[in-house]
Amino acid sequence: MGNIIVLALLGAVFYYVYKSYNRYTDYSKEAFKNFSVSHESLKRSELGLFVALVAKVAKADGRVDALEAQLIGIMFDDISAVFPEPQKTKSILKDIFDEEKKRDDDLVKIASALGEATKRDKAKQQQFMGFLIQLAFIDGEVSSGEDDALQEIASAMEFDPKTYHAIFEQFEKMTRNMTPKANIGDAYKILGVKESDDISVIKKAYRTLVREYHPDIIKSQGKSEAYMQEATAKTQEINQAYEMIKESKK
Repeated sequence: MGNIIVLALLGAVFYYVYKSYNRYTDYSKEAFKNFSVSHESLKRSELGLFVALVAKVAKADGRVDALEAQLIGIMFDDISAVFPEPQKTKSILKDIFDEEKKRDDDLVKIASALGEATKRDKAKQQQFMGFLIQLAFIDGEVSSGEDDALQEIASAMEFDPKTYHAIFEQFEKMTRNMTPKANIGDAYKILGVKESDDISVIKKAYRTLVREYHPDIIKSQGKSEAYMQEATAKTQEINQAYEMIKESKK
């Protein structure tokens, strides 16, 4: 039950953060076509600062677990796709992430810089903060270390406390309300696999479907909220089906 709840959160993980991205074209290939990709330029950019904060939250409970790594990997793909030289960009973003998860002395500095860069766009701040809160919830509960890191970030960004608690409470409620599917036959149908298939085949089918349906930062631009809700629900269904099959094959 606990694992199913955790995996179901992956489906919702981009929804709250990016549901209002249909208002923005900030993060598009056109916007970044003249961007000079380097470690320093990416590290100073809004998205580079955000990646650094993701690293702080991800390691706040002492380690980056498999579910966090999966979410962060999708995030790297989404962000790097809008820059020139996507593969180079992705490699640099990973380097920034790895550097920042080892440091404990610059969280407030980075959060303040991101707050300053986005201070005229409260909706964008809300999206960033929403992602960080969701990341903390990805394993089903928020540790004391994660809670401390989130509150430090919110304070340094001068993020509205009422909005912060509203987002946090939304994910607490989501965690409580997640329920698993009951029928293993349905699970195989959802993934389009057979009971006799090897787990490696099932895992490949699962990853393909998650990539197809997760509502990412780029594809969500210009889409309606109804689209985002549908994509989120579908991804939740895929994650629950995969977890049920894994448990049945143990």
